[in-house]
Amino acid sequence: MTSPDTLPLASASPAALAEHSRFVQRVRRRYEAELALLPPGLPDRAAIEALVATLQAAGRPLAAALRVARHLVLERLAVLDIEAGAAMEDITLVMTTLAEVSLCLALADARATQDAVNGVPRDAQGREIEFWVIGMGKLGARELNVSSDIDLIYVYEDSGQTDGAKSISAHEYFSQVAKRLYTLIGDVTDDGNVFRVDLALRPNGNSGPAVVSLAMLEEYFLVQGREWERFAWLKSRVVAPLASVTNGRALALRDLVTPFVYRRYLDYGVFEGLRQLHRKIRDEAQKRAAGRPERANDVKLSRGGIREIEFTVQLLQVVRGGQFPEIRTRSTVKALHRLAARGLMKVSAAEKLAEAYVFLRRVEHRIQFLDDQQTHLLPTGDGDLNWIAASLGMTCRADACQLLDRLCEIREIVAMEFDALLHDGNAPPASKAGGCKGCGGPPPTLDSEDLLERLPLDLATPVRRLALTPKVQGLREESKLRLGKLVARAAQAVEQGQCSMVAAVRFVDWIEPLLRRETYLALLVERPAVQTRLLRLLGLARWPMRYLMLHPGVIDELADERVMHERFDGTAFVADLEARHKAWQRAGEADEGALLDSLRRAHHAEVFRILVRDVEDHISVEQVADELSALADAVLQCTITWAWDRLKQRHREVPSFAVIAYGKLGGKELGYGGDLDVVFLYDDEDERASEVYGAFVRKLITWLTLRTAAGELFDIDTALRPNGNSGLLVTSLQSFANYQQGRGSNVAWTWEHQAVTRARFSAGSPELAAGFEAVRRAVMTAPRDAAALKAEVKAMREKVRGAHRIAAELFDVKHSPGGMMDAEFAVQVLVLLHGAAHPALLDNAGNIALLQRAEAAGLLPAGVGVAAADAYRELRRAQHRARLDEQPTSVPPERMAAQRDAVLALWRAVFD
Repeated sequence: MTSPDTLPLASASPAALAEHSRFVQRVRRRYEAELALLPPGLPDRAAIEALVATLQAAGRPLAAALRVARHLVLERLAVLDIEAGAAMEDITLVMTTLAEVSLCLALADARATQDAVNGVPRDAQGREIEFWVIGMGKLGARELNVSSDIDLIYVYEDSGQTDGAKSISAHEYFSQVAKRLYTLIGDVTDDGNVFRVDLALRPNGNSGPAVVSLAMLEEYFLVQGREWERFAWLKSRVVAPLASVTNGRALALRDLVTPFVYRRYLDYGVFEGLRQLHRKIRDEAQKRAAGRPERANDVKLSRGGIREIEFTVQLLQVVRGGQFPEIRTRSTVKALHRLAARGLMKVSAAEKLAEAYVFLRRVEHRIQFLDDQQTHLLPTGDGDLNWIAASLGMTCRADACQLLDRLCEIREIVAMEFDALLHDGNAPPASKAGGCKGCGGPPPTLDSEDLLERLPLDLATPVRRLALTPKVQGLREESKLRLGKLVARAAQAVEQGQCSMVAAVRFVDWIEPLLRRETYLALLVERPAVQTRLLRLLGLARWPMRYLMLHPGVIDELADERVMHERFDGTAFVADLEARHKAWQRAGEADEGALLDSLRRAHHAEVFRILVRDVEDHISVEQVADELSALADAVLQCTITWAWDRLKQRHREVPSFAVIAYGKLGGKELGYGGDLDVVFLYDDEDERASEVYGAFVRKLITWLTLRTAAGELFDIDTALRPNGNSGLLVTSLQSFANYQQGRGSNVAWTWEHQAVTRARFSAGSPELAAGFEAVRRAVMTAPRDAAALKAEVKAMREKVRGAHRIAAELFDVKHSPGGMMDAEFAVQVLVLLHGAAHPALLDNAGNIALLQRAEAAGLLPAGVGVAAADAYRELRRAQHRARLDEQPTSVPPERMAAQRDAVLALWRAVFD
């Protein structure tokens, strides 16, 4: 809360004084003697509680003391808001605190009174049953306005009986408590009321009981809970009694509400529910304004008003909050910032909406300060309108009103953002004449002849086959309509040149496995632009379709424009996952299942982003491999941190542990779906170290390889560890050094030294990185017999080649003579023979750079190293493109003749 001594003065005009408010005038006349009881500045909880106590001590009963306290607090807020420019969030927080204090005091009084009649309600175990007042809406979000009602729901913990002489059921007891509570808070007396109380959000609304048990609420959520109620419960929290918040017993309610509001999948099915609710609210606002133009200026419910900002935020939170807990917050402004940080909303849009929200809420407060009425309509009187404008640093005259101009500007911004989100008036463009005539209109169901007749023949055939399957025939009519709309859009995209017919057919093939996962179909229906980008992607290569079948949720990434233009940032990726981890902890959901799913979804999404940039030719093959390798490093780092924290045997806060990458990951040449060749090392003197790190590695491998509902991460290959599959899963750094450097009877083979040339520190404790690199360099600079090394490498090369059958008339870009493996083996020999004399070769810089360095050092004839490096690049590119389109990597020899010859020249230069 802002200090009263630092409140800005610039936003208020000297002419705009709080005394213009008729409410302020009434309070000052009636409670002149009591105004001094409230200390200067913004009232906090302690000040409000002390004020109520003072009023009671002066002879007022609690009900009157609460009402007078409210008047005094509101008078103070009017002065601070209008004359001192207090921040909007400070005003709403004080109002929220006033409501919480009032409810806590009233509840304590109501329970004490009822206890005297019936005794204390207890459950079957004899424990006192708790009763929770749940604040909804702006009270729940700590955003209460200055003349607001409060939306409440009453929940009691368990069934039971009271222990008094006149025993009644817990339900009867708490029903009486609720009535007493309303009398203390909501009844209108000579002093007015404290707050208007609205219980309409409770289960079954006004037809339901005033109080419900936790078990009744759970059943209601499971059986009857409606989509719009999820938006209402998003802002819910226990506001009284305070003890229930601090003692942890109210967490049972949170555990019930969270899965109702947030689903563990992308929940695009809620769009239509919110669209209908909003349409109803907007229609009602228009009816109220019909024939009464002054009602069009409703800053809350009219088009572009406060409600549309709240709906925008809540919709994105409900859709994504199940997977991304870091965007969960009840505060509208905080949520906007979090949505922008997560990339779910443009930063500029979030800033505009936040600015609009604050402005509209300030206008709302000015309106309500006039007469302490729960209204959101701008006044029609010139005097009041001029005062509101002046209080906001604006003018408002008959010929020009800055306030109304600013309101129109802001409401148009809000309405455009909201309509874009719900696609009101943003349907796909009408189709041109041709193969899909009428596809732009309301689509028929997928299995209707009407739709099939509209489609081009090449698309109609697979669609007919799909429509006749039992899966489609068993779908609800709504689902068939969705499918019909998606297929019609695909045909329209072909017709308009936005994608190929191949892409449209692949789209139909892709849909089939997803028929029971309707949330993804809902996503595409709600996001036409995403479907357009998906169709283009499917037309560029086959492998994206396979990846999307395995991980359909990643199509949501196509809604983020950054996917095409940003490069992978490992530090930011880890920071995002850590933020998600903390959010899971705050939500009480940081179990292993949630963390495993978070890792998988984050990895799949990032792989898909790389894939999109790749097939759209925004990054090179080398950049693809760099990003995939950096992504694997980042995932390994997160997994180490999270798994260690959950290891029962851990003996220190941070493990002295490292993952060493070999093979493609070690050389930063990882491809899509590639295995991770890794070795695990530790450097820890603790006597239990071997046992602890052994258990940790087993846990780590499980975390990395286990298939969950969110899919898989990696296949892990540990065969390159000392002594291969017969060795320990994890090795001390000293034992690894002894093995690699030939100290003792158990020593590494030559092929293991070849592998070390491509090894690097991948993740774990940075302190081990230097130790491992020292061992690696010692291995590569050890003296060797050149002839013996070359003979062993040649023998290994023939062994590997023999394991791959290649047709004699074809050239395999990896395994044939002159292929990628020949280049890789040649580089390894150059490093192992000449690394000591030429330190530039010791860097793990990749085969292309090392070939160029070897030629520059005079170890290869002029032109041979550079030509081989260029050839290797082209061979990698050919392999990469073939795999993307699921084509064989063996091609006619003439297609890669130049590259083959360049690598063969390298081989001869190194081995002959």
